Amino acid sequence: MFSESPLPDAAIVWQDTVRWLERAVIGLNLCPFAKGVHGKGQIHYVVSSATEGAQLLQELGDELKALAEISPEERDTTLLIAPACFPDFLDFNDFLELADQLLNALDLEGILQIASFHPAFQFGGTTVDDVTNCTNRAPYPTLHLLREDSIDRAVAAFPEAETIYERNMKVLEEMGAEGWQALDVGARCPVAHAELPQKGNT
Repeated sequence: MFSESPLPDAAIVWQDTVRWLERAVIGLNLCPFAKGVHGKGQIHYVVSSATEGAQLLQELGDELKALAEISPEERDTTLLIAPACFPDFLDFNDFLELADQLLNALDLEGILQIASFHPAFQFGGTTVDDVTNCTNRAPYPTLHLLREDSIDRAVAAFPEAETIYERNMKVLEEMGAEGWQALDVGARCPVAHAELPQKGNT
């Protein structure tokens, strides 16, 4: 259990996440919309101390309400990073259903949405070492809170938004596993190192 280990250093977790954002998400242009909000300082980073789902769910509710209430110019999006919670991707994936239920209970569906990243993310139908899984891998389990209005504006400004997914798959396939490793965007806090799911699991 992670609760038996010291909590990871929040400053290192934040640094690792920013490095991943700059080198992978922005550097590889995996999300064409990330560069603008990053450059304007509109991304809010929260390093959670949660070691179990109930605690993380409570923090998620607080951050959803805070994002809904604050001006988009001040905070466009939030990254809630949980380095000591859900090392297992399948458990994290199950938790996302509770996260969506919470969004609905707060009457924020259609206003905000929740995306997710995990260091052991695996698409259905892929092997664990398939490099395309890296499009959704972050150093630590992370919940990305987004504004629907911001997404709509970004998509309108990017006329072929539906091609981003295919383009990202191609970029990762061309760079290969060694290229991804060379980016050095992994976690530096040992507590967050999770075992990848077995091949064939999703």
